[in-house]
Amino acid sequence: MPFREINSKMVEATLAPGQKMFSQRGAMLAYRGEVSFTPNMQGGQGGLMSMIGRRVANEATPLMTVEGNGTVMFGHGGHHIQVIQLTGDTLYVEADRLLAFDGTLQQGTMFMGSQGGVMGMVRGQVSGQGLFTTTLKGHGAVAVMAHGGVIELPIVPGRAVHVDPQAYVAHHGDVRNKLSTALGWRDMVGRGSGEAFQLELSGSGAVYVQASEEKL
Repeated sequence: MPFREINSKMVEATLAPGQKMFSQRGAMLAYRGEVSFTPNMQGGQGGLMSMIGRRVANEATPLMTVEGNGTVMFGHGGHHIQVIQLTGDTLYVEADRLLAFDGTLQQGTMFMGSQGGVMGMVRGQVSGQGLFTTTLKGHGAVAVMAHGGVIELPIVPGRAVHVDPQAYVAHHGDVRNKLSTALGWRDMVGRGSGEAFQLELSGSGAVYVQASEEKL
């Protein structure tokens, strides 16, 4: 079920009988029709292991299962909303940035160190974000939240993209991530991100970057 963007901070989704979607608790602004909202303590499609990953990452807020026949409007905290369409690939996104997504998408949890090695784990300490990242795979739509607007930067083979870890929102495609340092370790004392640390993404896909480094 595609999302319709009402404005930069609100989206609308239409549900038909037999369809299901998941949303962050508190994301529903209004709805029309016969729609139900049920807490999902198992963390969506990922089941128990996904929920364990979210708890380890301090991301234990349960999702809401949304079902019925009607239209639902979503938004949260006045944050900017970006709609991402998946066509079979995997989206990597911080769990607290998820607003709502199609129930057809398979949810999982990835340990950042599995892609970026030891430096990938450092990223979580530097940015204040969890070491675990939520994955969504399949065909469907995802609405994510960010500060100050979002820009999509393409990632093409042979041309890596460098992103401030705190400005990172999500990425998809066949992409590798690695945290690199632009300064020596002594120069980084007292610095959290920006010029000191850079998240390097290479391969083929896209990365979504927010205009503000403020954490949700």
